[in-house]
Amino acid sequence: MLQINPDPPDRKTRILDAAEHCFVRAGFHRTTMQDIAAEAGMSAGNLYRYFPSKDSVVEGLCERDRRDLAGDFASFEGGGDFMATFFDLGRKHFEDEPREKAVLCLQIWAEAARSPVVADFVAGFVEDVTSRLTALLEEARAAGRVGRDIDPQAVAILISTLADGLFVRRAVVPSFDAAREVPRVLNLIGALVSGAMPLPCPKRLAEDAG
Repeated sequence: MLQINPDPPDRKTRILDAAEHCFVRAGFHRTTMQDIAAEAGMSAGNLYRYFPSKDSVVEGLCERDRRDLAGDFASFEGGGDFMATFFDLGRKHFEDEPREKAVLCLQIWAEAARSPVVADFVAGFVEDVTSRLTALLEEARAAGRVGRDIDPQAVAILISTLADGLFVRRAVVPSFDAAREVPRVLNLIGALVSGAMPLPCPKRLAEDAG
């Protein structure tokens, strides 16, 4: 695992913000460390003190997103309305956040398909999100706040799959209408979480196919 220089967080934030702008504007491969340094208003030599490579910058972006999502998941604490909280977070990430965030996701995913190092960062991020969401659903099921017969892990994976699809559409489809499409996906997730739309058992699907 690449190590990031433990120096003042404000400069790291400035560098990560600059990297986001560069990756969105020019793409991951066309962006150089010199480009990121110029965007951050510092010398390339100074940048390398904090991040030794573009891969380490991507790791920094993934870790920052992981921390932000941990804060989002903390909003479920307290036993409130599970789906109301979930809808609020869905609107935050797919309507309120700038489209550039979705473009950045696609840039990182594309690099993960080519780079084993970046693929490890992304896999770790996805595993963390899925594990946290599974745990939330398990707690909510035990408290009677979601359907008692749902499979928390299967629902968590499907939620992640649907979220990935929204990110892709928002990034690449000019006609994407967040106000129309996001509520539809959230309503579908609500049906899954409540148990109103049960997921088919893989064993039963295999038997039917046979």
